[in-house]
Parts: sequence; structure tokens; C-alpha cells
Amino acid sequence: MIVYGKQVLNYVLEKHPSLIKRVMLAKEVDKKLFSTITKKGIRVERLDEKKAQALSRGNNHQGMLAELEPFEPLPADNLKRYNRLIVLCGITDMGNIGAIMRSAFALGIDAMVITGLNQVNWQGAVKSSSGAIFDLPIMVVKNVFDLHNDLATAGFTTLGATLEGSDMPQGISGKKTALFLGSEGEGLPARLIKKLDHQVTIRMHHAFDSLNVGSAAAILIDRITHERI
Repeated sequence: MIVYGKQVLNYVLEKHPSLIKRVMLAKEVDKKLFSTITKKGIRVERLDEKKAQALSRGNNHQGMLAELEPFEPLPADNLKRYNRLIVLCGITDMGNIGAIMRSAFALGIDAMVITGLNQVNWQGAVKSSSGAIFDLPIMVVKNVFDLHNDLATAGFTTLGATLEGSDMPQGISGKKTALFLGSEGEGLPARLIKKLDHQVTIRMHHAFDSLNVGSAAAILIDRITHERI
């Protein structure tokens, strides 16, 4: 798996150097950074700009690329061991997925479950999450309805973000909780909404339909993990 950009490389280099198979440089880098790479025994290769552009698919690589070990999500049977989950239902935009990963890890969510995707672009998720994907347990489940049933049976309180929802219920931070988020276009399936314990929403101060799903996720996660009295 090829990743690129200074922020991602620095994060993986600091937190997960064992994942790096090689670093590829298309420009001169800070001597301290270069020394850090070589001291960790990581192979360094030089690239011309044409090759770097090809590997980064034309994106801004900042002259720094790395080949990592392939990302593998955890088996789905791990999910019941966590207390606070976030479930993405049919969200396909990797920018949004990565932003939610960052917020989830930073704000105290224990794990993420991705549903409704035939294939996940893990390379894109590494970039858009700025590396947070390596520290937040990730699972992939095909059927969101089966997932909900499993979570409900395991004692989770299930919440779903909808425009018709209410404020976050009191006492939620002390319970096993799963927050379901749908795509901006489709939202959550009506069949799933009927099964949820609570529908939650974010009250707007001005007339506006909704927030970007990444922004909404951060606000709702904070309300789950840092409950206001």
C-alpha cells in the first residue's frame, strides 16, 4: 500500500514504523527527518517526479511517499468487546470517512464499523485520516441489519443521526453505545431507524438543512463521550 504526504509519513514513522517497508523521496527532506528514517533501519529510495506523480495518482505527495504493509481490518467478532462504537452506513466519500476516523480516535470512540461498501479504499483512508486509521480499531460488516441485531443482543444502546431526531439522551456516556451515521444523500435506511433505541440530531441556530457528515459526527461523538449535565 502506497501512502504519501508529510503529515501521514511523520505520523506512521513516529507511531508505527514497523509498518513501513520503504520510504520514497522525490525531493530533499529535512536532515533530521532523513536521519530518523535511516536510524529506524527503513530503506530509502529516490524517485523522479514522474514516478512520484504516478504512485500518488497525481495528488500532492509533497515529495514524500512510503510503501506500507497492507491494512487489514479486525474480524467483526471483536466488536462486542468495545463500549463505544461508531457505525458508518453507506458512507462512500473517503474524505468524510477519514475525517470521522480522526474525530472518533481523538474524542474517545473505541472502534469503528464500516457497512454498506463492497470495497473500502484503505489507501485513501490512510491519507484522509492522517494515519488515525492505524490506532482506531476498524471492522467491516456487510449487513447493517444483522449488525444492529447483534449489538442490541449484546446490550448496546443504539443511536442514529437523523434530521427528525431529538437531543442526545441523558446518561448515555455510561452505557455501551453504538452511533449509526448514514450518507449525506441517503441517510440511514428507514428499516434501520425503526430498530434504533434513539434518533439524535444537532439543533441548528439558523435555518439550514444539515451539516457535513464529518462535522456532524464530531459533534455527536463529543456528546456521547463527554456528556454535558
